[in-house]
Amino acid sequence: MIEYLPLILFGAIFLLILLGYPVAFTLGGLSILVGLIVFDMDFFYLLSLRIYGTMQNFVLLAVPLFIFMGMMLEKSGIAERLLYTMSMLFGQIRGGLAIAVVVVGAMLAASTGIVGATVVTMGLISLPTMLKNGYGPRISTGVIASSGTLGQIIPPSVVLVLLGSVLNVSVGDLFLAAVVPGICLVIIYLLYIIIYGQIFPERVPKVSKEQLKEFRSDGFTLEVLKSFLFPFILILIVLGSIFAGIASPTEAAGVGAFGALILAVVNKKFSLKILKGVMRETTMITSMVFMILVGATAFSLVFRGLEGDKFLLQLIENANLDATSFLILVMIIVFISGFFIDFIEIVFIFVPVVAPIFITLGVDLIWIGILLAVNLQTSFLTPPFGFALFYLKGVAPSEVKTSHIYQGIIPFVIIQLIFLTFLILFPSIIG
Repeated sequence: MIEYLPLILFGAIFLLILLGYPVAFTLGGLSILVGLIVFDMDFFYLLSLRIYGTMQNFVLLAVPLFIFMGMMLEKSGIAERLLYTMSMLFGQIRGGLAIAVVVVGAMLAASTGIVGATVVTMGLISLPTMLKNGYGPRISTGVIASSGTLGQIIPPSVVLVLLGSVLNVSVGDLFLAAVVPGICLVIIYLLYIIIYGQIFPERVPKVSKEQLKEFRSDGFTLEVLKSFLFPFILILIVLGSIFAGIASPTEAAGVGAFGALILAVVNKKFSLKILKGVMRETTMITSMVFMILVGATAFSLVFRGLEGDKFLLQLIENANLDATSFLILVMIIVFISGFFIDFIEIVFIFVPVVAPIFITLGVDLIWIGILLAVNLQTSFLTPPFGFALFYLKGVAPSEVKTSHIYQGIIPFVIIQLIFLTFLILFPSIIG
């Protein structure tokens, strides 16, 4: 019975989370309870050392800084302005509004990494515009929701920072490895929209000439430069400093947070009220992430104390699973889990369990990190608990039904799964 205790603990935690119990306290509380029953109090001296080690982890400082950067760009209206400008620029192309949403989604992903902020911003600004111009609700919501999740894979991404910490690999290397897959995914989205526009031209019309004329009537060039150039420079500084080896991801995140603050001042969108709102939301999101991290640390300690990792490795050896078979199994489990629980919970519950096994099997953890990030991206789009769907529904006009959103994301989930399969079959894409 004792040898199955790690799996019982894992299953009990997963079940309680599905029933709606707080993730951080479920992870930490149940793990400590089991630990006290099986071990003695001295065992948890190791927990304090682990938590202290987490507090000293310089890389994790990038999390609140990137969150602050994204929130400031969203709250100050810079993201909104960028979205409107790009929509008008691509307006004359069939499906131009949808193309603009994908391009801006990629830019916001490269400057924020915050899915909620991106989806809400694009939902508020683009969705009414797309519907007004004759776009179907399914293609509109599908494009907005899927583009908003690009922040999961395009660096700087909070999920890549967390994965780097859990897998114990360089976050800078993860960022660099994610660039090509991120760009490829954006290109595939754009190709899908263009093909869709050729098949169903009535569902993706062009922007009206009146709207374009109004946009171009006054200070067109200056508006484009202000809306596009400044955020692009910020992205270039943040990612460029990491890839060039000038700054660590944490230092670059600090530059990005300060840069977002300066952009808000330059665009005359800065106020004490906005700053307080950004700081409040940053603190709330960061606190949630780190509380889950503390709970996950307790779970990981007890799980390994019960020799759960050795038990799983023995199961794999007995089942004659090679590295590829185990990888496919993990990807299927992560994908199915994404239907029910949040990506942060998956990172902190599943990844510490499977990472030692991948190391034993001799698998490149950078590759695994990118595969997990792409897989976790789909968790935002899969009902019933896809957070991007919730965010979008919360700001969508009344005529957009939940069924429209669910139907709209199906092609993009399929695209991501096909793309994930390609990344598994052709690791050289990641590099």
